[in-house]
Amino acid sequence: MGNLLLKDEGIGVHVAQALQEMAPENGSNLQIVDGGTSPDVLLSLDKVDKLIIIDAVKGDCEPGTIYRLGPDEIPENGAEATSLHQVGLMQSLQILDKFGLKPPKVVIVGIQPKEIDWGTEPSAELGQKIPEMMRLVLEEARKC
Repeated sequence: MGNLLLKDEGIGVHVAQALQEMAPENGSNLQIVDGGTSPDVLLSLDKVDKLIIIDAVKGDCEPGTIYRLGPDEIPENGAEATSLHQVGLMQSLQILDKFGLKPPKVVIVGIQPKEIDWGTEPSAELGQKIPEMMRLVLEEARKC
């Protein structure tokens, strides 16, 4: 998830693209989906055992701090959607849950952003963390 036009906000997309370039070995059941700025892409997922969301996560830690969270650990931002074009990540997960489509396991691998400003590359601090985030995502994907 993330917006590639806003530096660190696009870190999830950068990590997903790097994972796609790795070309997982034949027979892998790992599917990488670029959700970009449309968390409603989650609504199109079919029969997913585990969903790993990669995104910038604002917390109280230093930029570059990596988080592993469950959806229940992410506070809702309070903004109500007035259109399907405004559905956020947590609302998408709630919709999936209401329809019995939420994957049995959902994990969020996030990182504390440094810069949310115009630009297509992450800050140096977050750019250096991409390999570590990739490793954590792959480790998470291997866990049952």
